[in-house]
Amino acid sequence: MRLMRLYGLDEALRSFPGPVFGTCAGMILLATDILDGRPDQGSFAAIELAVRRNGFGRQVDSFEADIDIPAVGEEAFHAVFIRAPRVVRVGPAATVLARVDGEPVAIAQGPHLALAFHPEVSGDDRLHRLFLRGLGDGSVAGAAA
Repeated sequence: MRLMRLYGLDEALRSFPGPVFGTCAGMILLATDILDGRPDQGSFAAIELAVRRNGFGRQVDSFEADIDIPAVGEEAFHAVFIRAPRVVRVGPAATVLARVDGEPVAIAQGPHLALAFHPEVSGDDRLHRLFLRGLGDGSVAGAAA
């Protein structure tokens, strides 16, 4: 957020009227509450979430897991977590799409999608396609149903 403010990108993003797909740090930027951020750290507060930065640990604690995401099919999704944020609270307007070890890692609210992991690393585009399907009715969770 600090660099976005420095270059004026934060205001451009705040005025963007469309849906947003945030992965890892993008999840943090979409959350309403960042529990361990810098005092001057802000967010776009687009999804009712409380997150903890690097909540799954430092770089050496990065991991991969095959997770179930019913919204994208029966085949497990290979998720790569790199210094991933941990979701501490999900608000009533948000929908949990996937969990790892019982913890939410994929959340949708309206047209927005936030992931604690990096889907682009897996080479599996099913989450990207889910996001694009949600553009039709304005709801990623609706496209998942």
